[in-house]
Amino acid sequence: MTPSRPMRADARRNRARILAAAEEVFAERGASASTEEVASRAGVAVGTVFRHFPTKRDLLAAIMKLLRRRLVDRAEALIADGDPATAFFDYFTYLVESSAEIGTVVGALAEEGTAVEPGEQIKALTQAFGALLAAAQEVGTARPDARLDEVMALVTATAHGALAAGWSADLRRRTLTLVLDALRPRGDS
Repeated sequence: MTPSRPMRADARRNRARILAAAEEVFAERGASASTEEVASRAGVAVGTVFRHFPTKRDLLAAIMKLLRRRLVDRAEALIADGDPATAFFDYFTYLVESSAEIGTVVGALAEEGTAVEPGEQIKALTQAFGALLAAAQEVGTARPDARLDEVMALVTATAHGALAAGWSADLRRRTLTLVLDALRPRGDS
């Protein structure tokens, strides 16, 4: 087996354009979107799409990987540069707000018959979220008894509810306020 050569600059640009266009097209049309629509939106020939992504499933999987990477990058940026008092709550909100984008791809993958495996990115995301929780607990803005598995269950349920039920922006905001308030330390009664 020969080692793969680095991708040429124009090929990297085409791949990035294809992924960006595919995100938009699948967000708008779901799994019914065609590879031809993606190629047209990206401004490339359909053969170029197939050279990078031999099947629609490959394209969807690449989008999912890209979206997960963005979630991890956002968490890592908040860990490095965010205010520990608010970063955990900002990230929780970001995950719920991002669920529609990710959910569209997950739904399209499911319609294509592809299981979405948690993988290393989800482990990295969970670890980063745990670090944000620990930092918020350390500065006293998150309940000291809140456990990561409970927080992950809450964010998953909230994100899934927002996606599956098509919550309005107002309902998402109000629900997030209630959930996040429950994660703040209780005042003495």
